[in-house]
Amino acid sequence: MNPFKHLWNSIFVNVGDSSTSQLAEVSSELPSESSQATRHYRTIWISDTHLGTRNCHADYLLDFLRSTESDYLYLVGDIVDGWQMTKSWYWPQTHNDVIQKILRKARKGTQVVLIPGNHDEFLRKFGKHDFGRVTLAPQAIHTLVDGRKLLVLHGDQFDSVVKFAPWLAHIGDEAYEFMLSVNRILNQLRARLGMSYWSISAYLKNKVKNAVNFISAFENVVILAAKRHHVQGVVCGHIHKAEMREIEGVLYCNDGDWVESCTALVEHADGRLEILYWIDLMNKPTAVTTPARTPEAVTA
Repeated sequence: MNPFKHLWNSIFVNVGDSSTSQLAEVSSELPSESSQATRHYRTIWISDTHLGTRNCHADYLLDFLRSTESDYLYLVGDIVDGWQMTKSWYWPQTHNDVIQKILRKARKGTQVVLIPGNHDEFLRKFGKHDFGRVTLAPQAIHTLVDGRKLLVLHGDQFDSVVKFAPWLAHIGDEAYEFMLSVNRILNQLRARLGMSYWSISAYLKNKVKNAVNFISAFENVVILAAKRHHVQGVVCGHIHKAEMREIEGVLYCNDGDWVESCTALVEHADGRLEILYWIDLMNKPTAVTTPARTPEAVTA
């Protein structure tokens, strides 16, 4: 069997069966939990973890998952990088541990919503399915505590390169992976010198005119999609740039990624939204937050 398909068959038992499919264990018992006090949120959004690649910061992601609890956990696309894994198999224990931790959260009561992106687009053929407390859906609508509704989707459908020139997107992906590899080596050297983490890609996105223009155009198209769905905001990923601001009266949120910035979007129990920069928070004292409220229904 193709090892990529075998991996996903090991995550869910009888994936094509009814909504009562049982969650399967993916690896051995996880190592000890994070030493940080647990942070409680009503909702967490993460995307672009790119498990299955060497540039995924699975250690930081695992620490984040161990240190947080929520009623809802949205996985907003590109959780597993099918593009890279079909070329070169890479699946260390830490990547297994991330998957197992997510499934364990689902068993303990977290409503997990998995929204495929372009790198894990093979999941889109399943449409909308429920696997216990894990929901697979092309997109979702999340209702905040104050009643505002947010459209949740990956965002690759608004990327003209991915949509109309997939061959070019794959070439760009190879160049991006190379840059991330250089970034990884650079930061290993910086760490030895006692210097903080720094992202080449994030720097270029803010400085190169074409990159800035692309991000701006992407944000505007996503806002149009939110307006078509008659919602008050949108949460997406895809472009690996965490952001939260209002555009034309619509709240735009991008939860970032876990190959560069290691960020997540969270909703507090009182409805406040915040972007967490996990690398910055890892070594800071944790203020214990109020436990999240009882979950409401998630509609897709």
